[in-house]
Amino acid sequence: MTVRHWLVIFVLGIGWGSSFFFNEILLRELGPITVGLGRVGMGAVGCWLWLSVRRVSAAVPRAALAQLALFGTVQYAVPLTIYPVMQQFITSSAAGIVNAMTPIMVVLVSHVWPQGERATPLKSAGVVLGFAGIVVMAIPAMRGQGPSNPWALLGTISAPLCYGIAVNLLRRMDAMDRTVLTAWSLSFGALIIAPLAIWAEGVPVITRPETWGALLFIGFVLTSASFIVMFWLIRIVGGTIASTITFIAPVSAVFLGVVILNEEIGAFHIAGMALIFAGLLFIDGRAMRVFGRRVGHVP
Repeated sequence: MTVRHWLVIFVLGIGWGSSFFFNEILLRELGPITVGLGRVGMGAVGCWLWLSVRRVSAAVPRAALAQLALFGTVQYAVPLTIYPVMQQFITSSAAGIVNAMTPIMVVLVSHVWPQGERATPLKSAGVVLGFAGIVVMAIPAMRGQGPSNPWALLGTISAPLCYGIAVNLLRRMDAMDRTVLTAWSLSFGALIIAPLAIWAEGVPVITRPETWGALLFIGFVLTSASFIVMFWLIRIVGGTIASTITFIAPVSAVFLGVVILNEEIGAFHIAGMALIFAGLLFIDGRAMRVFGRRVGHVP
């Protein structure tokens, strides 16, 4: 593990945290479903271009197409549309914090998934802390304070829930090249979103340069390029260390939301984020093992 690898983790965390900021930019001119379509569609194009340049065969068994379509729906089409839809009612900062629930939802879904990984008491405690963090964040909105709608805040959890389902679906396709898998699943995701976007919001008309810039960046850089880099990183440092991105992304989202978009961040948001982070530490287990060794409880 070198400084370069930690730098990549840091940049990826900042980048994925900034996606909620770019959603806000796009929502100024585009409908939320169109925002989801733009990101997924651009991401698919970026992956196909990468495969073409690298001359990698993208052929997959016909029997795998249905699995890829399902995975593309759950991993990309639904969650990447949920976020812009819900960001009409919650701040980008709040969306970024809720996204940190992803590892917590992975534990929860895996526990009930057929032949999935059963949650340990430590991970179960992490799940409870994560949900407690969401409830704490929703308190001001439930009191009629702050810009976020409490029901939209709770509804946004459905995006991390999709990621939890997707992780378990992915285990059936372990043998497939990850970039090929991403290209196909993003393509299926775009095909699923497109009819709904056109039916509900019409054909988009983009007139602002910042909209084009945000769309290209969130599609090519934060979707296709980021996932390609992430897969490379996991092969080198492993999934556990790469998962530390989860701690960086919400901090990036909050920083951009407060500094650039002038969003309010109150004590309840900070307390909620702290509880979610605590839950992530319990689920990760490394920090708890270090603490245990120091006090003499863990060999």
